Amino acid sequence: MSDKLTEIMAHKRAEVAARARDVSLAELGELNARLPRPPCFATALRRSDGRLAVISEIKRRSPSAGDIKAGVPALDQARRYQAAGADALSVLTDEKYFGGTLADLENVSAHFRATPPALPCIRKDFMVHAIQVLEARAAGASAILLIVRALADAELAHLHAAARAAGLAALFEIHNEAELDRALAQNAQIIGVNNRDLAIFKCDLGLSERLIPRFPAHVTAISESGIFNGADAARVRGCGAHAILCGEALMKAPDPAALIAEFRSA
Repeated sequence: MSDKLTEIMAHKRAEVAARARDVSLAELGELNARLPRPPCFATALRRSDGRLAVISEIKRRSPSAGDIKAGVPALDQARRYQAAGADALSVLTDEKYFGGTLADLENVSAHFRATPPALPCIRKDFMVHAIQVLEARAAGASAILLIVRALADAELAHLHAAARAAGLAALFEIHNEAELDRALAQNAQIIGVNNRDLAIFKCDLGLSERLIPRFPAHVTAISESGIFNGADAARVRGCGAHAILCGEALMKAPDPAALIAEFRSA
């Protein structure tokens, strides 16, 4: 891992340890049975018209970009994305590094339940413990993120099983061929290529172009980071991406609907 990712993961493990407890697959299954079923994340990423799906991210700040749209209410941004025709939302819930909270996810999910169309939301955070999976399901998420380079194989397997028990999809995030092999060994169905090198925070769409053609046909492919316009979207669509995950450009866009339409024109 990069020094920054190592720092973030150490902080996250300490943060989660303060509230961690044993969470069984049975408890997650019972929670899933009690709660309303969230919208399907996997279905949203494979559009019936064959066009590129757009996962719009609520992202106030990041270690690489600094402040992007500091202080914006998550619910206001979710409404903009909903009106703009986003296919799904990514809601950052890490507070220290990204300025998000679990309450953001709760509020956005509650809004979608009350005001259709309900968009599936992924809890975008550094997942290390099943308690976070339970929190995600209780907050109305449809999916969680698993960063392959940040987790041991046993942790990936445990968190993936926890997600399945809770009725959540899992997005496996990779950055190279070895991580792709590890994700596939976990029977990942949704894999995202992070085009940002977490060691130097530089984006290279060539990573998606190199890795996505290696995905098995049944795997849903997402290109993440570094996508700012239609030309960028066309590049990753051309190599087989079914969806893109975009935060910074959409957060800054004066007209998110126009930018989403530009992405889909790819």
